[in-house]
Amino acid sequence: MKKIVATFAALSLSASVAFAGGPVVVVEEGQPEVVQQQSSSSVGALPILIGLVLLCAVACGGGSDDPQREEEPALE
Repeated sequence: MKKIVATFAALSLSASVAFAGGPVVVVEEGQPEVVQQQSSSSVGALPILIGLVLLCAVACGGGSDDPQREEEPALE
């Protein structure tokens, strides 16, 4: 009886070792991709747009704030 138990114990221990680790998967890596970064000195569109809006605000200007100026009378 001890021989049978010893045989089953040896088989169960060796079976678990035989399947340990799993298959080895080899993945070939492709060539690395080269990506060029933009220089930090490039100007974006937002500062140009803000400059145009400010230029338009200055050029168009508002009305006169002169209190001496009289407005034209309204036609009735």
